[in-house]
Amino acid sequence: MKIGIVEDEAIWRDTIQAAIEKYCREKKIASQVSAYGNGKDFMRDADADLLFLDIELAEGEDGFAIAEKLINSGSQCKICFLTSHTELARFGYRVNAFRYIDKRHLEEIDEALDSFLKTRIQDRIIYCNDTAGLRVQINLNKLLLIETCGRKLRYLMLDGREHFCDGRISETAQSLSQFGFFQIQRSYIVNMKYIEKADSHEVTLCNGYQIAIGRVHSKEFKKEFFRWRLYFGN
Repeated sequence: MKIGIVEDEAIWRDTIQAAIEKYCREKKIASQVSAYGNGKDFMRDADADLLFLDIELAEGEDGFAIAEKLINSGSQCKICFLTSHTELARFGYRVNAFRYIDKRHLEEIDEALDSFLKTRIQDRIIYCNDTAGLRVQINLNKLLLIETCGRKLRYLMLDGREHFCDGRISETAQSLSQFGFFQIQRSYIVNMKYIEKADSHEVTLCNGYQIAIGRVHSKEFKKEFFRWRLYFGN
């Protein structure tokens, strides 16, 4: 998860970054936090899933104007505005603000991150090459499981569609672990979002599939599945 901070005052910038990094560390969320002193520097990259943006910046920069530029660029980044003047929040409808955070109550950052993760952790696209060498687009939110199939990986979607792509299951499991996927045995990675039941021996997915849990994966799976349900479950 990529998180940006745009705040012109160093003391606020450092405090906000420390709060975000502490949250991600405690929740074991893989993240990249980048802080900027002005909107111009951020817009050179404009690469963030979530942006904490001060409304009133130095040198006449306007947080709302920066947000509009970001939206007009096609970015799907969610914006949490930072302000000491909560009366400015009423203008946020213009840019569909995700949250307003009062600088006097930075504990609100945790709630904003909780909410963002619940709604966006699987809201992303990955790409892989199929058996014909074509690039396949896969929406993680609609991916049920991945299994080995000969020397290929079979990506099974919620609607029953399947894609056979290149890749190693261990490497794929590692890259997807931060998004709620877990390798429960040598041949399967499952989306924990779609587990209906789980015991010490097997999981049952929402489509009725029953998959055995490998002995070496059992202990770690219990821990990760509990964590997933605790932080992201309904």
